[in-house]
Amino acid sequence: MRVLLTNDDGIEADGLQALRRALRELPFVELAVIAPDGNRSAMARSITTRRPLWVQRVDFGDGTHGYATDGTPVDCVRLSKLGLIEGFEAELVVSGINHGSNLGDDITYSGTVAAALEAIVLGLPGIAISQQSQARELDFRVGAGFDFAVAAEFAAQLVAEIRSVPLPPGTLLNVNMPAGPPAGVSLARLGKRVYRDELTLVEEPTSGRRLYRIYGDATFERGETGTDLAAVAAGRISVTPIHFDLTDHAGLQTLRDWDLGHLLASAVAGASGAG
Repeated sequence: MRVLLTNDDGIEADGLQALRRALRELPFVELAVIAPDGNRSAMARSITTRRPLWVQRVDFGDGTHGYATDGTPVDCVRLSKLGLIEGFEAELVVSGINHGSNLGDDITYSGTVAAALEAIVLGLPGIAISQQSQARELDFRVGAGFDFAVAAEFAAQLVAEIRSVPLPPGTLLNVNMPAGPPAGVSLARLGKRVYRDELTLVEEPTSGRRLYRIYGDATFERGETGTDLAAVAAGRISVTPIHFDLTDHAGLQTLRDWDLGHLLASAVAGASGAG
């Protein structure tokens, strides 16, 4: 199985390196690494379109190498798909291990999850795996201290399982590891974030510019059950299948009751009258 490994924390990040070593131990895996040359956290599905991308070979000191780019996590997946590594065509994309959780609504900001989303856009299965810090945060702030050992081995076991039991088409797995020894594994839906952002003036120089901080604490509904947030809060690994179809199918039915053709005719008439 040809596996592309990427992340959003950078090619030298401890999480990626731990996962790289675990995947190398799988005898059936042909591994390639393409990752950003530095931290690209919270870049979501950003892509680089207005300039070329630098790519540099990086030796890992164990006889293997990868490629670092000044692009985004999504760029990394696209570089692989477009043939950056001669003779290598990925069959699975693994993104991580992220330094910090990617839970609930926050996955829409995550570069880690975005790389796995790009995989399914390109017709490949994907795994995004993230590790809670020893501070046991459940929001977008990253605490200090990480132990990636169990996460790396669990991800490797998931890769082995996918080889035997393929994921449904268009599906990725979003995996979050709790701090400390996991109490178990939960299949979970995405939780709901409660944001408590504030607009805080940090500095007002004489130049007339103002410096603001716009993010505050993020919590979750502590009474909820069956979510990724609840699982990690309980010290369990959360595994959430995700697909890319954002269509509101119930909304389609509602909109069938609208006369969209009449709205268009009114718009054309209004535009003609304004001219």
